[in-house]
Order: sequence, then C-alpha cells, then structure tokens
Amino acid sequence: MKFSRSPLRAWARKYGIGACFYMPFFLLFCLFTIIPVFVSMFMSLTDYDMLGHAGFIGLDNYANLFLHDGNFLLALKNTFLIGGVSGVIGYLASFLFAWVINNMKLKKLYTVLFYMPSIAGGMGVIWDYLFSGDRYGLINNALIRVGLLNQPIVWNQNAGWIIPINMLIIIWGSMGTGFLVFLAGLQNEDKQLIEAGRIDGIHADWQELWYITLPSIKPQMMFSAIMSITSSLGVGAAITAIFGYPTTDYALHTIVTHLDDYGGTRFEMGYASAIATVLFIIMIVANQVIQRVLTKVGT
Repeated sequence: MKFSRSPLRAWARKYGIGACFYMPFFLLFCLFTIIPVFVSMFMSLTDYDMLGHAGFIGLDNYANLFLHDGNFLLALKNTFLIGGVSGVIGYLASFLFAWVINNMKLKKLYTVLFYMPSIAGGMGVIWDYLFSGDRYGLINNALIRVGLLNQPIVWNQNAGWIIPINMLIIIWGSMGTGFLVFLAGLQNEDKQLIEAGRIDGIHADWQELWYITLPSIKPQMMFSAIMSITSSLGVGAAITAIFGYPTTDYALHTIVTHLDDYGGTRFEMGYASAIATVLFIIMIVANQVIQRVLTKVGT
C-alpha cells in the first residue's frame, strides 16, 4: 500500500532551497522591523522613562499628543507640508529627468552624472557651504556681488527661509533612487506596444506617455512614489545636521524631530512610542492613497 507524500514534504521539495536563501532576511526583518513595531505600539500605552517599570496608562499619551502638545500639532502641520510638497515635486522631477535622459544619445553618461551627487558623501557640508550665513557662503556671496543684498542672510536661522531650503534639500536627496527606478522602467518598455499604439492612432507624445508608457511602468511608479512620500514624511536627521535643533521658532519642527526630542533627549519612551505609532499610521494611510491614485493612471 502506497502513501502519498504530505503537503509539507511536497512544499519542502519544491520551495525548500529558495526558502533557505530568503529565510535569513525574513528572520532579520521580523527581529528588527516587525517585532519592534508591535513593541512600540504596546509601549505607547505605557508611561516608561527607561529608569523605572512601565506603567499601563491606556490612551493617555495619544490624548496628550493631540489635546495638550502644541509642538506636536505644529510638527504634524510641518510634516504634511514638507512631505506633500517636496515628496510630490521630487517624484515628478525624478520621472521628468528620467524621461528626458532616456531619450538622449549619451544616456549612460548623463545617468552617472545626474545620479552621482545623490550618493556622494558629505552633501551636508556642501549645502552648509551654499547657505552659509556669512559673506563667504556661495549664495550670499553671489547675491552681494550682483547687488541684490547689502548684508548676508543667515539662512539657517531665518524662519521664512528654513522650510523652502529644507524642501530643496529633500527634493535633491530623494531624486536619486526614484530617478534610477523610473529610468530602469523606461528602458525596459516594450517597443512593440508603442508600434501597436501608432497603428491604433496614437501619434502625439502626450498620448504615448499617458496610454502606453505610464501603464507600462506602473510597478516603478508605485515603488518610487512610496519611497519618495514616506522618506519626505520621515525627514528629521537632515534637519538637525544642517539647521540644528530646535530651529528658529520651531519653523522646521517635524514629527521625527519631536520623536527624537522625547525619545533621544528626554528618554520618555512611552510618549515617544506614541509619536512613532502616529507617524507609522500616517505612512500607511499615505501609501494606501498613493496606490489608489496610481491605479487610475492610464485607465
């Protein structure tokens, strides 16, 4: 009498080798990403300062965030402003530059030249030199030479200039990965679809872009959009490195800098975990909105 192999043994014979390769990554992902997220969510319901025992307080941390913490509400507004504007502009600029360079003859050379600054080390030093608040800063020096300024502007302490400068830095930094993803999708576009579209009556460039190119690179569009928006919402380290903390009048106070304040300076880990959970929920909602919007492109 013969017995059939168990489903588990059949699965192991078919996928076992592949599972051995991805299992280390999966275990590390669970250990350093999934588990900390759930631990943080639980800690957000406690009063924990890393010295004593964590005491369960329910939703008090969230109530304090939205009802009594004015700096958090300011951080929420700044995060949406920076993430919405710089994320969208960086995303569109990444696609525009990728589309233009893909139609050039020396596309490999231009790709290297365009992408190189985004991976070069010490970009914070370059931005600091550009917007230095004395006469030796590159922008101040240029404006004084042409007569537009009499005295240098202290860019990193001027509340009116801090957010625009930070958006410019975020847009520049976010274009590296998105640019390469878009360029890879454009280079792998099926040329037969373009020929079939021309036979069906598509002749204008914008028609080819909307009805053929964009639907063909939807996976790249989705990935680039998620990376661009979420990285813009999570901005914080670049702010501290260039503008210091706190910024003038808290003009550039974001959720991440608020999180760093309570978690890294005050060690109020329960309250910091509540801030991190709110940011996590915002990113999840933003990703869902992005997916719903992009599924309608080209349809």
